[in-house]
Amino acid sequence: MRILAVDTSTDLLCLGVYCNGEFFDYTLNLGRKNSALLAVTIKRVLDTLGLKAGDFDYFACGSGPGSFTGIRVGFSTMKALAWSVKKPFVGVPGLDLLASNALDSTNGYIVPLVDARREMVYYAIYKAEGGRLKRLGGYRLSCFTEAVSRIAAGSTVLGNGLALYKEAIRRDISGVRLLDKDYWPLQPRNLIRLALERIKRGAVEDPARAEPVYLYPKECQVRNLRKTRDEGRRTRGENNVKLKTQKSKLKLKT
Repeated sequence: MRILAVDTSTDLLCLGVYCNGEFFDYTLNLGRKNSALLAVTIKRVLDTLGLKAGDFDYFACGSGPGSFTGIRVGFSTMKALAWSVKKPFVGVPGLDLLASNALDSTNGYIVPLVDARREMVYYAIYKAEGGRLKRLGGYRLSCFTEAVSRIAAGSTVLGNGLALYKEAIRRDISGVRLLDKDYWPLQPRNLIRLALERIKRGAVEDPARAEPVYLYPKECQVRNLRKTRDEGRRTRGENNVKLKTQKSKLKLKT
């Protein structure tokens, strides 16, 4: 079995390749350049491994929640690859992926906490059992104070939400364990592992129908989509101006 898996919900590109029991991990900090560099990076990795899209049995992608633009870029790219070679698609929720980073450090409750801006956070609550995660309830978007009220004493918390709310969490939740920044980046090996679990359960999707986990209301998604398109138009406009300027310079030199 071969799986190509990507997550672009954060500034860190998380890319994993699984080939008949072997794992290949790639991480690259792309910042806001995911849209420009994702396809190029995937091609470079596959060329290095001597593989092409048609060699894969499944295509997996982190489904969020997280950066609206990042999720959209990764999801559309991986869905297009899966559709082009008529292979199944697997969505892997980002909170599951982040919680997996804490599996080796606790046997209790795990709470991934992700900054959603506007003083909101994405989170879910898990119980670590025998090296596996059991999610207790759904994926949530709420104000920080509501999230804190749901976190049990002695829980392990991780994620970039701690950069904003670490002191408040430590003050309000007794016995809480806060994992440092080394535990926050999403790991390609965990992405592949979770994709394999979903494949074994039959939780695969038609790439044409797969949807990410946004959580924000639809009107916010529409505003973000318009913002993304406007930024894309501005970037294309700037590139066109640069191209015209370069052409003018070339004409002057000749």
